[in-house]
Amino acid sequence: MTPPTTDAATDPLVDELIDLDGRIAALGAEIWIGAEPTFTDRRSEAAEWLYQALGGEKEVRAARLLRDFSVQFPGGALLRTIGRQYPGEPGARWSFGVLARRDGTPLWRGPPDPLLASGPCAANELERLQQCLLDSCGRRAWSAVAYQGAGDRRVLLRPTGEPIVIDGLPGAELDRPSLHAVPIPADGLRDVLAESGHLLLLLDTLAYEEGGWPVLELPAVADVAGHAALLEMVAEAGWAAGLNGLVLRGHPPPVDGELHWTSLTPDPAVIEANLAPATDLASFHRVNAGLFAAARGLGLYPFRLHYNGGEADSGGGGQLTLGGPSAQRSPFFVEPHLLTRLIRYLNRHPALSYWWAPDSIGSGSQAPRADEGPQERRVELALALAQLERIPSPEPGLIWSSLAPFLADSAGNSHRSEINIEKLWNPYLGARGMAGLVEFRALRMAPDAATLAAEAALLRALVARLMMHSYDEPMIDWGTLLHNRFALPWYLEQDLRTVLDDLDRHGLGLGPSTAARLLDDARRELGQLDWAGLNVRVLGALEFWPLIGDVTAQQPADSRLVDASTQRIELRVTAADTDCLDGLSLRVDGHAVPLRTELGGERPTCLAGIRYRSFVPLHGLHPALPAQDRVELVLTHPRTDHALRLTLFDWHPQGEPYDGLPASRAEARRRRAERLVSEVIEQCTLPPPTQAPDSAYSDYCFDLRWVGRA
Repeated sequence: MTPPTTDAATDPLVDELIDLDGRIAALGAEIWIGAEPTFTDRRSEAAEWLYQALGGEKEVRAARLLRDFSVQFPGGALLRTIGRQYPGEPGARWSFGVLARRDGTPLWRGPPDPLLASGPCAANELERLQQCLLDSCGRRAWSAVAYQGAGDRRVLLRPTGEPIVIDGLPGAELDRPSLHAVPIPADGLRDVLAESGHLLLLLDTLAYEEGGWPVLELPAVADVAGHAALLEMVAEAGWAAGLNGLVLRGHPPPVDGELHWTSLTPDPAVIEANLAPATDLASFHRVNAGLFAAARGLGLYPFRLHYNGGEADSGGGGQLTLGGPSAQRSPFFVEPHLLTRLIRYLNRHPALSYWWAPDSIGSGSQAPRADEGPQERRVELALALAQLERIPSPEPGLIWSSLAPFLADSAGNSHRSEINIEKLWNPYLGARGMAGLVEFRALRMAPDAATLAAEAALLRALVARLMMHSYDEPMIDWGTLLHNRFALPWYLEQDLRTVLDDLDRHGLGLGPSTAARLLDDARRELGQLDWAGLNVRVLGALEFWPLIGDVTAQQPADSRLVDASTQRIELRVTAADTDCLDGLSLRVDGHAVPLRTELGGERPTCLAGIRYRSFVPLHGLHPALPAQDRVELVLTHPRTDHALRLTLFDWHPQGEPYDGLPASRAEARRRRAERLVSEVIEQCTLPPPTQAPDSAYSDYCFDLRWVGRA
């Protein structure tokens, strides 16, 4: 199903988002939703756009993206703060952000960041800026002293106006190096001076393009009002010093529900945008539309196109986060049984886990389901849910501690979970972990802002439905069906339609345009045609790639090694009525393969899943198992003497090289269709089908790896 493609200004999806916002608001539900869109240079094969987090021109591209995106927030402050530091890295990663007030009142009125400056750096003296900072503090009755650091100038101030006694302060803190010049300490980032009420500003110059721009490094200010007052003082001093540009860097800012904070950081193969949560879907879509447009203008995309026409997401995922205006007003605490209901609901609807999932899914992925672990964990999870549901109003700490052990991967990493609650009420992460947030990680990066908004609408509507209506359906032990039946897109689509119908019944339907984007499966299409009164489609199906090696040993790494050599496809044949499907038979590489008949969709359908090895990995499972570069599917029907032979190639059918990467998604679709070669042949020319070993057959799939090539 292909979604409508209309101009954003006239897209009916926007009207549907506004309508859904109104219905959720009428329920009195405050459900804020944030996103982490990721973008890559899909035309580059440089390491930083394939697997590395840092390097090349990624930092410059991110700075330009911030420049173009930040125009949505006039009066916002551009901040170059400290990012995260991962094991084995020499220092913190860079981070660019824009901080703005949600009501539009300007937060920063000072000289612009050089990214936004209209001309080259004007002559400036740090000594003059230092004096202007002292003067600005004096007008506010703030205590302040200036001194010379090692290679920079410094101003130490106290907004309370109390005297500053230099001799009574730790010298190591007064002389500390720039945050950007040293690794993050093992015990985390702290500002000891700020904790004692003293704010230290470091003044330096930063070489940027044509000249050295003045740089002011901000301390850690705990409260939003204090941070805003500091920015106001610095802005006044900056203009007084005659600056036409000023870099603000240092500690990340404090944020509350009145502020919008979006940052850009590096991740393997991508630039990740951590968007401030939106109060409603309309503003969520508007901000993302601006971000996606800015990224596209710089040659950054949320998807990749492979040489053979395959489509993948950016490689960084497209997680969504739900919460409220504050931790206490989070929907997961306003309705303390919401999370248990949500876990049950996702358990019973695998489409919510797999329909939009990235290529690597399953127990070894970045977002395993709660029931993809050992059997005993599923049993204990069911008990934990029951225990919480017996308590009328469980406290946030009890909710988190009861469910955190089960919402984690097989190594116990709570960040790698389909439902990530590490920031719900986690005391081990301090205030950052007690934010009332739940992150949904089983989402590939959406190909455009409208699709991302449609996914946000679904999650927001689902949370509203579970807030307002009980859901105590028992958990299902799917067993092998989870990775067998629900590997096939047809079953996932039917399950997703069931979810959409459930939202309709509860007054939270999404509308046809939104539903069309959610049901779109064009990226899976490998080819389709009509034959003997039947519609025949071949689609890419899901495959659950196993983790290679010891999980614990790979835990500290940015990514983990999986064996991605197995592919799965779905053959789907539909007809106007069941009689048209009677007698239809399938051979796969000469082996007889049964077809499943399903009547629950829009038309009667026959299905089969086929697995095969598409390449032999350098490091992976089954080193003696050869690869297949093609799969042959033959359909026969008693109503015709002709058979339909479909040969799916993993590469160009003639083995020819491709002339570069596809220029567009339309070109990628053309290359995929080119790889499915169809031929009508006489049935009498076919040899009798062979029966493969029983091990090759399951209820929903035929596995060619057990039989090799015919």
